Amino acid sequence: MKFLIISTDYPRFLRWYYGQHPRSQDLSYEEQLRRRDDSLFAEVHACVRNLRKLGHEAWVVHANNEVMQKTWAREHALTISDLQWKFRWRRQVVPWVSRVPRSWFYPILAAQIKYYRPDVLLNQAMDHVSGALLNAVKPDVRLVVGQHAASPVPVDNVQSYDLIVSSFPPTVENFRETGIPAELHRLGFDPYVSSSIASERGVFDVTFVGSFEAAVHSTRISWLEDLCRRLPQLKIWAPHVEHLSPTSPIPSHYAGQAWGREMYEILHASKITLNHHGDVPPFANNLRLYESTGVGTMLVTDWKDNLHEMFVLGKEVVTYHSADECAERVEHYLEHGAEREAIASAGHQRTLRDHTFHDRMREFVDIVHKYL
Repeated sequence: MKFLIISTDYPRFLRWYYGQHPRSQDLSYEEQLRRRDDSLFAEVHACVRNLRKLGHEAWVVHANNEVMQKTWAREHALTISDLQWKFRWRRQVVPWVSRVPRSWFYPILAAQIKYYRPDVLLNQAMDHVSGALLNAVKPDVRLVVGQHAASPVPVDNVQSYDLIVSSFPPTVENFRETGIPAELHRLGFDPYVSSSIASERGVFDVTFVGSFEAAVHSTRISWLEDLCRRLPQLKIWAPHVEHLSPTSPIPSHYAGQAWGREMYEILHASKITLNHHGDVPPFANNLRLYESTGVGTMLVTDWKDNLHEMFVLGKEVVTYHSADECAERVEHYLEHGAEREAIASAGHQRTLRDHTFHDRMREFVDIVHKYL
């Protein structure tokens, strides 16, 4: 089968990435795609890589990446007004896209779908792509699949999908209740990452890598602030901290941004790394569960109803119910290295056995076969 995956990136990631690669517009589309893949940010390339391992054709388009998308358009003789584009590059301003699509967004995306003519179009950016676009390209696609986790989904485009997959059980149930086919499809880890990082073990005692936006992470912010007061050795990486209260202790623990490869290097170099699911109870459902255990680091994560379905609690991961309990767990396992290493090793083995993206893509292929 042929798969085309639509992905979008955080604007903050794009600003950071093009700060690291300022002349990317001079490269071919394939070279840009290779370098974006090499950043190890997000799971989409793991999906593509493992679909190909399973014998399928698979591609990804980074639909809101202006540099890559306009390069693809030029190479395929797609005419789009790019006066603003050229001006911005002359001024050396990094281009990025807000959640509101610009004039080039849909013409290029529609042309790509028509060009690849996939059997399965998997849209991992349901909040970016309109139902009108999906309806327009359906003659070129056998199955339109949406993928979404836990945040609200715009209701104006969900009827355009033949199937929804989600790693968050309530999302699956919500779609089914509205009459839209939906299936549970969990996240995972790509072992390819392990061969691509080289940081030393044990550099950091305890780390947290993630976001804390007030709109969706208010409980995470208060949890981190409590931990900062209890754990002076805690180091935090996040997209930004300037939005926090002037009295917050988080900035004094802040070590900067970490995306993709840098994030994995930090996780790998940590004795213990922390996870918190934010304001979306009650199910365990984020990539950090698998990223942390996948690189062999002991994970301390918030207890959730379904976490036992993925890991053996207390043996493969360690859980907490409050910031105080989290701090106590961290202090204990920093003092008891043999116990910590045993849990880290067991969690690592579990993820490599049951939670790789090779497993997940095989499951995904089985799911879509039922709807084709």
